[in-house]
Amino acid sequence: MRIWHGKPASYKYLRVWGSPAYVKRLVGDKLDSRSSLCRFIEYPKETAGYYFYDPTEQKVFISRNAVFLKKGFPSDNRRDEVLIEKSSGEPPHDSTTSFEPTVHTDGVPVLRRWTRESRVPERYGFVGLTSQLDNDPKIYGEAMSDIDSNKWLEAMKSEMDSMGSNQVWTLVDPPKGVRPVGCKWVYKHKLGADGEVTAFKARLVAKGYTQRPGVDFE
Repeated sequence: MRIWHGKPASYKYLRVWGSPAYVKRLVGDKLDSRSSLCRFIEYPKETAGYYFYDPTEQKVFISRNAVFLKKGFPSDNRRDEVLIEKSSGEPPHDSTTSFEPTVHTDGVPVLRRWTRESRVPERYGFVGLTSQLDNDPKIYGEAMSDIDSNKWLEAMKSEMDSMGSNQVWTLVDPPKGVRPVGCKWVYKHKLGADGEVTAFKARLVAKGYTQRPGVDFE
């Protein structure tokens, strides 16, 4: 990370799984005036912020507007001094933050507006570390054992119907002694602006990396 940014990566954006936080959610294009007590569960792969679980609504969503607590869910009013960037509808990749720590001792913590600098956020130094937290199924077996397996099946059927209607392939017998290139399914959750899952996508792709030079291609 020193090579990429010119300095060591910052660890201040890392959180322990299950950490509690007061989180504000978007209502339309504005932040809700109330905060919900939620738990941090993982990092989004393709956007800034955190995945939170709301035990009251039993929903998982992405938010950058949160104040983490230092301990579990006690009646301890001390608040973590790390403040999360207030959403402005602007792309997250062109801004980082600077702020002064503050502690609120009554009511819900108040989020403060941050100043912006045009440089890559330090937290992106952990993309490689957090990508493993992506919850998209990696193989067919994972998709079929997922709680939404029926939706993955529908996505695969839609992909096969699309390939059939577009005549992507023609079924033939392979030549003698030729090992056909295999294929695999790639699964992806499509998320809305609020981090909620809006669609289930499945794509059938060839395992091009299994091809052998001089055998499968010149």
